Amino acid sequence: MKKDLGQVAIQDARELGIPRMMVLGLQHLFAMFGATVLVPILVSSYGLPLSIQTTLLFAGIGTLLFHLCTKFKVPAFLGSSFAFLGGFEAVSQLNVGKFADMTGEEKLPYALGGIVVAGLLYLVLALLFKLVGAKKVMRFFPPIVTGPIIILIGLNLSGTAINNASTNWWLALVAIVVIIVANIWGKGMIKIIPILLGVVVSYIVALIFGQVDFTEVASADFVGLQKFVIAKFDITSILVMAPIAIAAMMEHIGDMSAISSTTGKNFIEDPGLHRTLLGDGLATAFAGMFGGPANTTYGENTGVLALSKVYDPRVIRLAALYAIILSFSPKFDALVNSIPAAIVGGVSFVLYGMISAVGVRNVVENRVDLTKSRNLIIAAVIFVSGLGFNSVGGITFTVGSADITLTGLAIAALAGVVLNAILPGNDYEFGASVAGDKSADLGSY
Repeated sequence: MKKDLGQVAIQDARELGIPRMMVLGLQHLFAMFGATVLVPILVSSYGLPLSIQTTLLFAGIGTLLFHLCTKFKVPAFLGSSFAFLGGFEAVSQLNVGKFADMTGEEKLPYALGGIVVAGLLYLVLALLFKLVGAKKVMRFFPPIVTGPIIILIGLNLSGTAINNASTNWWLALVAIVVIIVANIWGKGMIKIIPILLGVVVSYIVALIFGQVDFTEVASADFVGLQKFVIAKFDITSILVMAPIAIAAMMEHIGDMSAISSTTGKNFIEDPGLHRTLLGDGLATAFAGMFGGPANTTYGENTGVLALSKVYDPRVIRLAALYAIILSFSPKFDALVNSIPAAIVGGVSFVLYGMISAVGVRNVVENRVDLTKSRNLIIAAVIFVSGLGFNSVGGITFTVGSADITLTGLAIAALAGVVLNAILPGNDYEFGASVAGDKSADLGSY
């Protein structure tokens, strides 16, 4: 018997019939699409040529790998993580040591190497979660540390949003207005995909006013292989990217909490955070090794789960297959890359601010007591380290024959973790507030 979508919870989508399953898979593809392809667009605007085709390929493969690691139980899609945008931007700005004379294309493999190491850190955390439990591990990463770090990610990126938007302010404003309207007044699927709508509507406006260059689109093939980039490893780029795993881990936990709440199943217990972190970490490391951005479980797709009430992971795996198929089209890649810089600026104008706002929400919903001196000191040191050292290019020192640079974000993350560990009065208890644990979700806009 066929059931009505959105009315009752459906655990096995096969009872809906194959055609409806395929449409549901397309809906999940549609939900993740705008945010997933936006990451390589933004990274390319920093001068690092991250491929849209390769990003889509590893989003699909990463999702399937995640499902394998989690015993095919968790209905999660893995798309591009916004948490690492600040790291990509920082690597693009490196101009000391071996990076001094590099082009953006030459710097990209080193940024990807940092992504690989960040993904491997997930595996270390997964093992710790399994051996000693989440509560003991998370005491080292309380909201007073993760919240300000997430705030810094958005603030450090704000300049690039202004630079891109300033190429055509009226077009950027169209994108901003569409995102705001869809996010505030949109209903159903409209509310779930504001970024995609902001890009599409403003792109149509740009077409009407002749602001789009189709030269690359016309010359691109309909079918072709992805552009793979093999990761390279350097201690400077690793120290730029690896600390961001702290914020990305909170993003992951936030999504697992949200998916558990939406479906009524406790995925933090079964299959367990150690398995979900393992899947996310392997997907991220695999993507970084061959030219893709870091992956993360997506809040947009959690919104689709809530909307349709179809909780079958098979539907998510269909979306992953669609993403893989789409990744074999260079013409589609060129079409997405034809989006004017002003639209990218308008979208990122909202996006970067919302990343920082998520960090504020992380602090507020966990009821961090800022009347305590320890908390004020930790937040103060993180903010000044992140913004101050970023303004002067970080700290560069030499170990042996290698020049090592610590960016503002890396210094802030390390300082926050160390101060939290040594200062007395750490009373954070992971799991005490479901709302607080969910608030670090960077993937849901």
